[in-house]
Amino acid sequence: MVQVLTDLDLVISKSYISSDGGWLMDVFHVTDQLGNKVTDENLIVYIQQALSDTRRRGGGIPKELQACLKQEVKPCYVSTEYTAIEITGRDRPGLISEISAALYELRCHVTAAVAWTHNSRVACIIHIEDGIKGGPIMAPKLLAQVHEKLGSVVDAHHESGECRSVRLTSPAAGRTHTERRLHQLMYADRDYEQCQGCDESCRRWNGCTKTHVTIEACREKGYSVVNLRCRDRTKLLFDTVCALTDMQYVVFHAAISSKGTMADQEYFIRRQDGCSLNTQSEREELARCLIAATERRVSDGLRLELCTLNKMGLLSDVTRVFRENGLSIARAEIGTQGERATGSFYVTDASGDEANPRTVELVRQEIGGSSLMVYKSPNGTSRASSSSISRTSSGEVEERAKFSLGNLWSQLERFSENLGFNKS
Repeated sequence: MVQVLTDLDLVISKSYISSDGGWLMDVFHVTDQLGNKVTDENLIVYIQQALSDTRRRGGGIPKELQACLKQEVKPCYVSTEYTAIEITGRDRPGLISEISAALYELRCHVTAAVAWTHNSRVACIIHIEDGIKGGPIMAPKLLAQVHEKLGSVVDAHHESGECRSVRLTSPAAGRTHTERRLHQLMYADRDYEQCQGCDESCRRWNGCTKTHVTIEACREKGYSVVNLRCRDRTKLLFDTVCALTDMQYVVFHAAISSKGTMADQEYFIRRQDGCSLNTQSEREELARCLIAATERRVSDGLRLELCTLNKMGLLSDVTRVFRENGLSIARAEIGTQGERATGSFYVTDASGDEANPRTVELVRQEIGGSSLMVYKSPNGTSRASSSSISRTSSGEVEERAKFSLGNLWSQLERFSENLGFNKS
């Protein structure tokens, strides 16, 4: 359900989640990206049908309704029309350029690409088609060449025994949400291992803009209580819910809110086998994974927006200019539609520091002044110093967490009364 709302570019400012005894009631407060109330009746009906389809795990949104919307709805899925490449490994300056150049040499046309970097690791999903015949690549010989070539590129700077992966998936492999798949790839690559907590002096919740995670025990109800506080941003709830779900945790109750620049999230969870987190190592791993989930989408540096004519080798050309001018890509997303290609790149210098404005201007002129626009990244803090794990013992949950659980249930009771639900 969060994925549906996120794909519609809606901002979730507050949410109450409750499920027990086979029933659920989830409340989401949403606005558009500008903070305005959603008033488009067609969009409201679309949301209702999309959430219903999510619950039924079937059906589909009528094309007639989609055509009436004032905005384009493009769910972010791993392509079922093209061949998809999934790559994970050690990040280095120029890697995306080398990958796209290798694909161009093999006459593969990149139709879409998304890449994330975090803690010296990289994960990317690239959609390609046959640059000569069009459509997905079906020839086994060419698929083997692509796999071997990309494997050589990724291996070039890897140490012996270091993890890396290059995987090609066919159109019949099914539909997986691209951004959720990137979370899964990063998690499988263990990018969270370097997410360490700060010392005792940083365990401040009020006035601190770092990411704080506490995990406590609520023995009375058999839950583990996860509290997360961090800078607010778009898609934050999606990212944390992905992390919990992919780690096989079930959310029974939750309260999410944002105020100013900060967001607070509280989850009452159990493992899928019905147990709470029993060991300190489990709690520490979950805390590190949640910090990683909040960090992966955060990018320092300059944001460059690309809009130009689509052509064979475009990604190779653009990223080559970045590499030759000493710029490193921290995050990237590019897609094509008809004759146009649009995308965004977050770039730094080779050391990870802010790029020199003169260098960026030279790059912009070489690619095409009207094709590349420069924006300052809204993130003003270094990702390396934005994490804090507040470790607690496995004892009973503190009064703060107990109080918030009571608040959550009372809030949900009031919502149910307002919605006209009957109490049993």
